[in-house]
Amino acid sequence: MASWSVISALFYLYISVAVAQAVGARSALVGMGLSVVFYGLINYIICQRSIKSGLSVALLSRGIFGNYGAVISSLLFAVTATYYAVFEGSIIAAALQQYFSPGSDIRWWYLLVVLYAMPLVLGGIQAWMDKLNGALLPLYIVGLLAVVVMSGSRFGFSKNFLFIQPSIDTLMPGWMWAFIVYMGICVNMMVTAEFSRFGKPRDAKFHGIVTFGPVFYFVLYVVNGVAGIFIMDTVFPGLRASEQGIAEAVLKSSGLIGLIFIIISQTRINTANYYMASLNMAGFAARGLGLKLPRTVWVLVVGACVYALMLTNVFSYLLKALAWQGVAVTSWVAILMTHYAIHPDPRDDEFRPGRVQSMMPGAWAILFSTALGIMLIEFGVKGKWYVEFAPVIISVFAASSYWLISKSARSQKMRRAAEPRSEVIDIWRQHIKCHVCERSYSAVEMDADPSASQQAICTGCAEGNKVFLQAVQSESESLARLSEALLDKRNS
Repeated sequence: MASWSVISALFYLYISVAVAQAVGARSALVGMGLSVVFYGLINYIICQRSIKSGLSVALLSRGIFGNYGAVISSLLFAVTATYYAVFEGSIIAAALQQYFSPGSDIRWWYLLVVLYAMPLVLGGIQAWMDKLNGALLPLYIVGLLAVVVMSGSRFGFSKNFLFIQPSIDTLMPGWMWAFIVYMGICVNMMVTAEFSRFGKPRDAKFHGIVTFGPVFYFVLYVVNGVAGIFIMDTVFPGLRASEQGIAEAVLKSSGLIGLIFIIISQTRINTANYYMASLNMAGFAARGLGLKLPRTVWVLVVGACVYALMLTNVFSYLLKALAWQGVAVTSWVAILMTHYAIHPDPRDDEFRPGRVQSMMPGAWAILFSTALGIMLIEFGVKGKWYVEFAPVIISVFAASSYWLISKSARSQKMRRAAEPRSEVIDIWRQHIKCHVCERSYSAVEMDADPSASQQAICTGCAEGNKVFLQAVQSESESLARLSEALLDKRNS
């Protein structure tokens, strides 16, 4: 239910209208259908792997991008979620201002939206967010249906929305253009990796098909998409799409019910946005700055950042910022799928700070592919084939560069003298005490600390621990030199 908060974003109503107005309603619908299949398949794979490994996006990224490289992923996800929180929160504020006091200062409505959103994500996913979004989901469904019915009742039911004509010329069929646009919205795959890790192995197939797979994307893209096209074309026929325009159409067609629908929908999506932003901002601070604070503090920091960004002319630059981040997220997903292909066994997913290099192949691949994507966006000539195929080009470049660097790189794991996992029979069920925090964790999370006579240390205490990491580096280099010396002696 926490992950299904994503379906409430008005962004997905907006994007369907924008695509339909660009290439026509029929091509848009075909593109949506293909996207359901494409996203359903990839997220099924991600879901199965995440349930088996139990790794968060941050831990998964460490094994692919390295200790320093994982900082990139944490920052990327934190910033992306923050921008979406700004985008969706601004919609609530604008709707509240328009309904209650059109002449009032929007800054107070921004503040109200931020203040009521932060407490909703202070609890855990399973204990609080899951229940909150489970309770609000039926209200969202009923609200969306009510808005559709009231739009038709007030402005007239018609099939005209199914016959919107193209307004741009493309080098490819309209349905392919629509599919590529949807292909660029990959952030939900990070959400799948983050949330599906809580699933039980016996429920993996259900989660892969329903919770994170084709059923979810059918609701997200097709149900929301058709509803968005109908509402916008019925209330404001011929008006160019904008997310503010969608909110205005909802309010104009259904008044108070529409306002309640917007509040419910945006409350649901912002629980995910604030949670993901605070979680990954905490990870970025711990890995990149060595600053470890409770997530509650980072929720407050995210709230402050969201409010500060709201005070700017948010709609003038936000789509450009999201486009840049979309490039990086698309690269991340392509690299992740390539990693799964190269390492099909989840037991190969190493995440302990003392076992991976500072910069792994994925870090270089995501930097190169993101730079290429931003160049295409900023310097490409609009209408050229390489601009229209940009998400495909970025994905292929990211996947191939990761594969090539991985195959040509030397051993990516650190040489180590001791392994706590080898001391137990079941690394998941048996626990080992950390000598730093003196708490016991499952053996799968534990490493040996060469700075403390190889005593066990947990992943949390090892992360950002300079003394530990320096000792690990020295140990690894010594073992590498010893191995080379033995090899030379054997050869001679």
